[in-house]
Amino acid sequence: MDKSYIAIDWGSTNLRAWLYLHGECVDMLRSEVGVTRFNGQSAQQVFQQVIAPWREQQQQYDLPVLMAGMIGSNAGWISVPYLACPTRLTQVSRQLTCVAEAEPIRAWIIPGLCVDKPDNRNVMRGEETQLIGAYSERPSSVYLLPGTHSKWVQMQGDQVMDFRTLMTGELHYLLLNNSLVGAGLEAQLPDNTAFIDGLTQSFNDSNIMRCLFETRAAHVLGRLKRTSVGDWLSGLLIGNEIVQMQQQYPLAAGECITVIGNPKLVERYTQGLEMAGMLYQVLDGDQAFQAGIRSIVNEMEY
Repeated sequence: MDKSYIAIDWGSTNLRAWLYLHGECVDMLRSEVGVTRFNGQSAQQVFQQVIAPWREQQQQYDLPVLMAGMIGSNAGWISVPYLACPTRLTQVSRQLTCVAEAEPIRAWIIPGLCVDKPDNRNVMRGEETQLIGAYSERPSSVYLLPGTHSKWVQMQGDQVMDFRTLMTGELHYLLLNNSLVGAGLEAQLPDNTAFIDGLTQSFNDSNIMRCLFETRAAHVLGRLKRTSVGDWLSGLLIGNEIVQMQQQYPLAAGECITVIGNPKLVERYTQGLEMAGMLYQVLDGDQAFQAGIRSIVNEMEY
């Protein structure tokens, strides 16, 4: 039977929620009250405000609510323990943390995943739900989730064996806005040629530290348009990420990497994957998240 529920993706800076009735998404909302923007309110208060209209309109007082993301961190509602990798994706639905179990609200937080090895210490919250959905729709041995902190995930069947985080998006922002590389630049304009040139540079020179200063020198010397530094730098950083992780998680011949995310960012990464000669398939991030929530809900007994 198709179930009714509320799914919430609650991150650091925003919140997105979907209302499902009998398996169909009938409404969704967005809020900028992420876990770093409570402004003196508690997570419970924000939660009540978010779902109140749906509960009143639909008179669905006992709809289960599934939440993923930073709401399960020490900055959120409650610090939910991570599941240690290697772990099967099916384990996630068995380790939910209940934060409201009595009517009129029943709500659970989905655990994140962690790796704690001498050569790799990593955590994720929210992406595990996308992985569950992605595996059900696009099985793969390697997943790439681009973002402020990109995740590369190594799978063995439905088991998460290992993952790495690369601060590519955050580094791009910091370099462009808070470093000598971007000092004195005017507003940046889209320039895909500069982006491709940055990708090419990253594939020809793995010394990213040297390349970063040369980015500044290039625009100071007039060899790079001052309005194109952002796209050049994006190509340089994304290309370096792909080069490094292609070696970390090599694919077998004929195998595809699955890229999960928003179309605009995914397009940038797929240009880099093509340059690297890697086969890929794409899955929308929201689609993966909602498929993951649906899988978890269907395994729950409530």
